[in-house]
Amino acid sequence: MLQDDPAHPWTVAALAAKAGVSGAALARRFTALVGEPPMTYLTGRRLALAADRLRDSEDTLDTVARRVGYGSAFALSTAFKRVYGVSPVEYRGRMA
Repeated sequence: MLQDDPAHPWTVAALAAKAGVSGAALARRFTALVGEPPMTYLTGRRLALAADRLRDSEDTLDTVARRVGYGSAFALSTAFKRVYGVSPVEYRGRMA
């Protein structure tokens, strides 16, 4: 579900309900199988998609943010810089 629809406003509870297990069971199993908790995985997936869009499109930062599941360009920028070490604008400039 996270792979197919990363922009959806997922929570562990929502994922667990869809999977028919408790939130704790989902988090435990997911972490054991994937190597990181579900929300950490989702953040990485969203940021990787954002990086691809920044590199491969002319979309505005706000458009990229919304398409990958962030509510605003600011929220995406904060997460992106924390993980990639540069702002999305700097990243796009380096990829040009």
